[in-house]
Amino acid sequence: MKKIEVLIAGLFCFYLSAVLGIKVLWGHQQEARSREYLVEANRIMRGMEEQGGFFMPDLYKMEQIDGVSFLEIKAGKETEDGRKTSGQTKIWETEEIEEFFRKKNGHEMYIEPLIIGAQALGFVRFDYKTFLSPVKELYWIIEGMIMLSGTVTLGILFYMKNKVIKPFLSLRDMPGELARGRLDAELLENKDRYFGSFVWGIAMLRDNLKAAKKKALSLEKEKKMLLLTISHDIKTPLNSIKLYARAIREGLYDTEEKRKKATCQIEKLSEEIEDFVRKIVHASSQEIVHIEVENTEFYLKDLAEQVQEYYTPKCRLSMTELLWGAYENKLLKGDGDRAFEVMENVMENAFKYGDGQKIEITFYEEEGCQIVKVKSFGNPVRTEEIPHLFDSFYRGSNVGDKEGNGLGLYICREMMRKMEGDIFVKREGENMSVHLVFRI
Repeated sequence: MKKIEVLIAGLFCFYLSAVLGIKVLWGHQQEARSREYLVEANRIMRGMEEQGGFFMPDLYKMEQIDGVSFLEIKAGKETEDGRKTSGQTKIWETEEIEEFFRKKNGHEMYIEPLIIGAQALGFVRFDYKTFLSPVKELYWIIEGMIMLSGTVTLGILFYMKNKVIKPFLSLRDMPGELARGRLDAELLENKDRYFGSFVWGIAMLRDNLKAAKKKALSLEKEKKMLLLTISHDIKTPLNSIKLYARAIREGLYDTEEKRKKATCQIEKLSEEIEDFVRKIVHASSQEIVHIEVENTEFYLKDLAEQVQEYYTPKCRLSMTELLWGAYENKLLKGDGDRAFEVMENVMENAFKYGDGQKIEITFYEEEGCQIVKVKSFGNPVRTEEIPHLFDSFYRGSNVGDKEGNGLGLYICREMMRKMEGDIFVKREGENMSVHLVFRI
């Protein structure tokens, strides 16, 4: 947060300096221009003083002076009573004075008296160009653009700070807290358009982790109680079997009938132990496949587009060709999210155990069901292994040194069956295909 504040302050100072710099530069230009016209005006005045009177200079040689005019001080005149005024008197017509002091458009004027010796001959007016269009307008445009870009940039940074960075900083520690197992950490409500879905997803993740943790603890408790109970219950028949076996070995049963009765008891006690083993296996199996499925309806197009959107970039990066067959959009029964999980698992297996060159997805209908076929090329399992691929913890002979636990296809089958569908594998020559069966 401090870095963005420093960036905002730095940009503000930069734009403020730029605007002030433009103003200072404009002032210096104006001052320089003002000195330029004074230089030309003084040069003309010195020439008039040397010639002893006013003359019209050659304006083509002037860069700043655009016009020169002269207001002469007229000699004395007779009054109404017939007397003549003495000396020189400043007598002008009103129109003449107004014309002399009237400004021209786009010009400024500079007036200086013309004095030769001790005698004032009149006033010289210089019209010079003002620093306006197009240079001044260009300065205004540049200054306006700087102010506009500065305002927009600072506005964007303030928006990013308040709407993106600040909400993100309030959430940045949450994944770490969840990873450390602190599932009761507070998660503030956020309805921001950028982080609303993210907060909702984190909240769902936290709730799911809490539920999974609670369930794991419950299962662990049940498993321990079951093991304690079975270990206690199994001792009695096991001890009895040992006693019967010892008695038979030592020949305590001297008749065939007694030995037969003892063997029957051993068989009965063995069946009790076998029943306990079945309970352990069932409990372990239930723990693995506890998957919740919400059976509703979803469109095949939605599933296909979701898979295509997710795996097209991955195929492009891994240089794997992804081929899609044609399909009709149909309404399928099941859980759309779980269906995508199954497709995701099957696609990952195709990436992991195929040749990495090509994956083909096709669609067909059979016996009122929609079939989605995912075909991988190369490195197939042996035909005799196919019936065991959906067993828990079973891994085919083609896995090599690739990591895995042998539960992917097992969980896929359980999910498909809970959606009233099915999944099966076929070997097609040197290729493998997995078929997902959905009810229409």
